[in-house]
Amino acid sequence: MGTFPWAVSRKDFSEMKPKLQPAVVNFGPEPGSVELREVEIPIPGEQEVIVEVGAVGVCGSDLHQWKSSHSWKVNYPVILGHEFAGTIVETGKRVTAWKEGDRAVSETAAVIDESSPLTRQGQYNLDPARRGFGYGVDGAMTRFVRVPERCLHRIPDSLPFEKAALTEPCCVAYNATIRNSRIEPGDCVLVIGPGPIGILCAAMARLCGAEVAVLGLPRDEERLRVARAYGCHTFVDDPSAWCRERDGLGCDGVIDAAGVSAALRTAMDNVRPGGWITKVGWGPQPLEMSLDPIVQKNVTLQGSFSHNWPVWERVIVLLGEGRLNSGPVVGGIWNLSDWETAFASMHSGSIVKALLKPRLSL
Repeated sequence: MGTFPWAVSRKDFSEMKPKLQPAVVNFGPEPGSVELREVEIPIPGEQEVIVEVGAVGVCGSDLHQWKSSHSWKVNYPVILGHEFAGTIVETGKRVTAWKEGDRAVSETAAVIDESSPLTRQGQYNLDPARRGFGYGVDGAMTRFVRVPERCLHRIPDSLPFEKAALTEPCCVAYNATIRNSRIEPGDCVLVIGPGPIGILCAAMARLCGAEVAVLGLPRDEERLRVARAYGCHTFVDDPSAWCRERDGLGCDGVIDAAGVSAALRTAMDNVRPGGWITKVGWGPQPLEMSLDPIVQKNVTLQGSFSHNWPVWERVIVLLGEGRLNSGPVVGGIWNLSDWETAFASMHSGSIVKALLKPRLSL
């Protein structure tokens, strides 16, 4: 690696803009095809800005691309990272709503078809042409990232970048739990999978007034400890006794944040007749089971993917006012050169969420 001109202030960024920066790059489809590389610093388009990354979260999708266990198309080589917050240091010619020094977070839909019926309905997260940071276009595991103006949301000065960087996974959880589930105060809700999304879904369900249990595996003890910090019950074995404790029929709803076939089977076994299952976890393997219990129980099976503008605005309010605390899920903060340690710590299950801070390298 070369020497990087880190000490560039926002004031003189345009005049003294460095040429290269380090970035965590996924360069091919083979397992382990991720490394720290020197890349060119981007130039903003007319309706784009350059954001200096204050913090960027490591997502499970980053780990899947690292291990080549993903099921989506990747535009190699690509800089990883789509959960980020930072400060605007440069604006394109047609950007009018933002200025240098503004603090912001960014949505993930970096490329969309603005003429798509889904986009016009505000459901651009479901647009088939959508391409996101970290797999479709360069992401934020670097110091300076190019962002379309339409993706930006303002964050209050009181919200540290370390917490603001988790706005995106909080939005995934909000969409799954608030928008795509039917939680009412007093409900009994089982969340399967104590990863970042599962734990944040559990936190959202608690905000709705539900009694919540999180189911994991014996190796997930540290993650389950974080779930308990949000006021949840936790299990590493059969949760059916807890789900049936009230009237013997099962829990009101289940959020599958694990994605594997066994998780959906557990959901079907433990949801009550007339209940609901929301599936937010990905799993490419075949089910190899009958879905008849969903029919027999008259259960609603709902998928949930990504998020859109109003979800982001509501989550920022929750984070800014402290009603949702993203802090407990963060298990450590690393600089870019230590990205592999951060990835491995998450992959092992010893922590829930890792953050990278580019300026730690200063």
